[in-house]
Amino acid sequence: MFTRLTGWITAAAFALATPALAEIGDDGLHIAPWINDTFLDLREDLADANAQGRRLVVIIEQRGCIYCSKMHEEVWIVPDILQMLEEDFYFVRINMHGSTEVTDFDGEMMEERQIARRWRNLFTPTILFFPEDVPEDVTGIEAAAVVMPGAFGRWTTFNMLNWVLEKGYEGEEDFQRYHARMFAQQAAAGAVD
Repeated sequence: MFTRLTGWITAAAFALATPALAEIGDDGLHIAPWINDTFLDLREDLADANAQGRRLVVIIEQRGCIYCSKMHEEVWIVPDILQMLEEDFYFVRINMHGSTEVTDFDGEMMEERQIARRWRNLFTPTILFFPEDVPEDVTGIEAAAVVMPGAFGRWTTFNMLNWVLEKGYEGEEDFQRYHARMFAQQAAAGAVD
């Protein structure tokens, strides 16, 4: 009995210490409830996001991306981050090598892989945050208020999401200074592990 109980306790401790594997779709990309399935017409997506009082975000991912897995399995599942992703942001995804048609803000239609090149995207995940108003004659990369290339840890991601919601990109304090200030406050409050 003791051996069985010890085995269960060890298995439970290992399960809690190991990040959960995110579910992968048939296309090799992660499944997340906060990613919206749309027609990838970015003007329509912007209108939908605005109608819901949320910020439009485009995430570019690719099959087999270990950094995407890190974000899905370790960062975006943190409760306070997940809540923001679901309530404050309207995410749509572009597959860096995909063939689904996307309509850019300027009306140009092309496959996902073409728009990723058009936007000069080199890394995944890359996250583009958009303002509520985008001029009609600009591309997504020109319209983006903030571009977050690559994978980051919990506090950088949490602070980036808040900085975008606060429209910090319109102010004098750049993200690095904002993050340093917030991280110091979070550490002083004992939130940082």
